[in-house]
Order: sequence, then structure tokens, then C-alpha cells
Amino acid sequence: MQVKVGKSLNSDAASAVKEATAGMSTPAGMFFQSPFNQIKEVSKLLSKQFPNTPIIGTGATSYYGSEATDQVLIIVAFESGAMVKAGVLRYLSSAPLYDIMDLEQAVADVRPGQSDTVCLEYCTNDEERLVTSMNVALEKAAVPVLGGTVFGTPSGQDSVVCVDGVLYKDACAWMLVKNTSGKIRTYSENIYAVPEDAKTHVATKVNLATKELISLDNRAASDVYTADLGIPRNAIVDSVFKHPLGRIVGDDTYIISQYEVTPGGGLLNYKKVYENDTVCFLELLDYKEINANTRKKIKAENPRISFIFSVNCIYRHLFFTQEHYLKTFLGDMAQLGNHVGVVGGGEQYKKQHVNQTMVCAVFE
Repeated sequence: MQVKVGKSLNSDAASAVKEATAGMSTPAGMFFQSPFNQIKEVSKLLSKQFPNTPIIGTGATSYYGSEATDQVLIIVAFESGAMVKAGVLRYLSSAPLYDIMDLEQAVADVRPGQSDTVCLEYCTNDEERLVTSMNVALEKAAVPVLGGTVFGTPSGQDSVVCVDGVLYKDACAWMLVKNTSGKIRTYSENIYAVPEDAKTHVATKVNLATKELISLDNRAASDVYTADLGIPRNAIVDSVFKHPLGRIVGDDTYIISQYEVTPGGGLLNYKKVYENDTVCFLELLDYKEINANTRKKIKAENPRISFIFSVNCIYRHLFFTQEHYLKTFLGDMAQLGNHVGVVGGGEQYKKQHVNQTMVCAVFE
């Protein structure tokens, strides 16, 4: 597969699009990440310039090379060796299956093979509903979902995604990409683990609408956190980098980021916890070693990398920044090949919405 990446730091949207699309002629599909104040104009300009090309995009903090910024326009064009379809799932908060037939038709048209297709997406909200809905169309074809929640929208504005020149809120912009000349492999990186002596607890009361974990084992969730880790209630939020929550499903653990303690002692999180879920408190591992092992695995399994797209959680982004490690992390990713990343407010991978995780798709 041939993939071209263009970028521009120009503050004028028209000039930025011209610069970033230089050398792009008739791509099979493209996606973009722009400064938030350029989304509307960039979306219209690209759709006018490439009227027959499926296009999705959003506003974002983007990774390119060893840099991270929300002031750059990044455009990724899938060219030869690619088959691409794009669309939107509207009404995520009320009727997430409303447009599912469009995704089902796209899957039928693309005819995914073994490990050669991925569904990339940007979404605005209701991630658990979204992942369940998307898998109605994707699971039977063994196509993985890989994407992120829009993060960084300016205060007072709605988060939006773009599909073919149109902006949508309460929605998901998806792009089905098939590599007709190789494989597409996906990866998920977790830098946390369940401690050997960890206690497990059962979620006994939750508020799904607000993503509040009210009680564990019929005790206030914050009291259980404090008792297990010896961390006072007023330090629970600041401990999220080292001790997030974990939802245990069989042999898998899905990270849950806490961001507020409620007056009643519950924990507000970026991922829903359901009643009767098994929950524990995680510990931070040697993230540098884990990053190195992820890159080693990617390199070993993909000897001919044409492009890598990653979604890195905002909490990982902030933690790596705090540790003065972000530039090193991005530089190491860039050494693998042509890499573009986005900072997500949450990550969607296969059948789960998760927090504090990196997910990535590697295109041969």
C-alpha cells in the first residue's frame, strides 16, 4: 500500500490545505486532523478538491515525527493498493444503529480478507454504545475497530467529526480501509498491570449516564480505593497516572481513568463500569521497556511498513510529558516508519472502549 502524509502549520486553512495536499492526486481515501478552528473550512476545501474521495477528519492534537501540537494540519492519503469506504454513524446518544446499514454495505463492498482490513474512526461520545453498534457490522467479517474520542475541543464548543465535507456532532466518522497488497495488523499497548497481591471487588452501584462508580462491595468506591492503596481521598485523582482502575474480563484487563471524587465518595470515570463488573486498582509498570517491546514486536511482524496510525490517550500524553519522555516516545515511533498519531479522550479497540492505552494500526 502506498500512503502519503502531508502537513502544514499555516494558520490560513486554504494555504494549509494547498501545502499539505501537494503531490496528492487521486487517493482512494483520506483522513485529516486539523486545528480546531480550521475543521469546517478544511473539510469543505478537501471535499471540493477531491470530490470522489472518501474523507473523514476532526480537530485534534496530532503526532508527527517527534512533535505533538494542536496547531498542525495533517492529511493522510491512501493511494495505490488501497480500497476505502467512509461514512457516519449519527445519534450515538440515542440511536447508534441508525446508520449501521451503510457500514454493513461498505463491508460487503470491500470484502475483507484475513488481516487486511481495519475500520478507523473518530467519535464524539457514547463510546461503549458505539463499539457495540459497529461490531454488528464488523465482527462477522473479523474487521477490528480502531479509533479515538475527540479531545481538546475548545470550551463552549461541541465536539465534531467530519465526513465528506459535512460536520456532525453526537456522531462517529468511520473509514473502512482494505490493503489490497499486504496486511494491516493492529496493536494495543497497556503500561499497567494487576498487582500480584491485588484485591478484586464487585461494582455494586453505578450511574451509567454519568459514568460514576458509586460503590464497590457495597462501600463507597473512594473508601475502597483508599483502603487498598493507602492513598487519601483527596489524592485519588492525582494518582490516576500510577493507579487507575481496571475492569477484569477473563484474562483481559481494561483501564478506567478516574477524574473526580463525588461528594458521596463515588468515582467519576472516562469509561463506564457496569454493575457486577470485577474491578481492581492497577499499578504502573516499566513503561519504557513496554514501549520498546511493542516496537520490537511491530518491527518483527511487519518487515515492510508503509504507514502507522496510533491513538494515544490524553492521560498517557500528559504522563509522558510530565516525565519528559514524550519526545523520546514519538521519536522512537517515528523510527519504525511513516507514523501519524492522535491524542484521544478515550480509545476504541476491537470490542472495547478503554482509557490510558495506545492502540495502533500498521499497514504493510
